[in-house]
Amino acid sequence: MFCVSSDIALRDGVRMMNDKTLFMTMLLDFFGDLLTEKQREYFDLYHNEDMSLSEIAERAGISRQGVYDMVLRAEKTLVELEEKTSVVHRWNEMRDGLACAESLAQDILAKSDGELTDFARKLIVTLEGLKG
Repeated sequence: MFCVSSDIALRDGVRMMNDKTLFMTMLLDFFGDLLTEKQREYFDLYHNEDMSLSEIAERAGISRQGVYDMVLRAEKTLVELEEKTSVVHRWNEMRDGLACAESLAQDILAKSDGELTDFARKLIVTLEGLKG
């Protein structure tokens, strides 16, 4: 068995997940504390709560354009941080690697007996703990 990740693609030199909303949510999770409170709030409402720019503007008492600018600035900041650090990309690679290793250990467990079976069980328990 050979494991391959297909979650990440390069676009304009930036590693992007195929699902933009998931990618943006992950960027917020990793780097959200580096945004201003308003950027984080509007970004979260737009990407995670699926509110429209107009709905956010009405709720915040500002113009739709003001919300758009704030969300766009937050997106740009988060993407630039990911470009510089590749934290989300490396986290995804590690997660995929752990899933692959667990799958391989399950294969060993299913096809072997004796000492290898004990090893595979211990490996699976360890990998499940790391995913935690």
